[in-house]
Amino acid sequence: MTAFSIVLLAMIAAFLGMRLYSVLGKRTGHEQEPVLPRRDDRAAPAPVRLDDGDAPATTQGGAADASGLVYEPAAETGLRALLAADRHFDAGRFMEGAESAYRMILEAYWSGDRDTLRDLCDDDSYEAFAEAIAAREARGEKLDNRLIGIDSAKITAVDLNRNEARVTVRYRADISAVTRDADGRMIAGSMSDASATDDLWTFRRTIDSSDPNWLLDEAEAA
Repeated sequence: MTAFSIVLLAMIAAFLGMRLYSVLGKRTGHEQEPVLPRRDDRAAPAPVRLDDGDAPATTQGGAADASGLVYEPAAETGLRALLAADRHFDAGRFMEGAESAYRMILEAYWSGDRDTLRDLCDDDSYEAFAEAIAAREARGEKLDNRLIGIDSAKITAVDLNRNEARVTVRYRADISAVTRDADGRMIAGSMSDASATDDLWTFRRTIDSSDPNWLLDEAEAA
């Protein structure tokens, strides 16, 4: 069983939101020295793709611990390298979009929404999700899931290889899951008991691309 398959089996719960054609982060300032933001001093989030002339969209602030940081200390060196290579990157805005993407991708997988997964995942990730959905459909099963909440989400690693950036985010969330058969009867899970999940998702983007979107590249259980 691959690491990606493990996280697919661990995915449970849904929160239906708007489809995310997301810019997972844009830096709007002209700072000479990269500054890594805290939750309470970052710019307003911009988690969706905007057409010219549109006003920026906002969402509620994401989960954070007492430190207020959007990254773990081990990621700081990589973040500074990414900020130096891409002056438009903003870690705070990226995390707003990353939390939305987590919800959107989970919900799309659980409901079998292949179109949304196609928009938010790279080819390999999409194929893994699509294969798992097809297997579930072949068994006549449906997921009736709930994402109770994201307890925390932080950048844990940043890798920059030439012009490709990869940012890994650790999500800790509470999720409840129910699996139903074709007749709607519960065959597994519980709506009253939530399970704690600990996932590592990696998003990638070509930094000199005209496409501002980040795609899910890899997912695994932490």
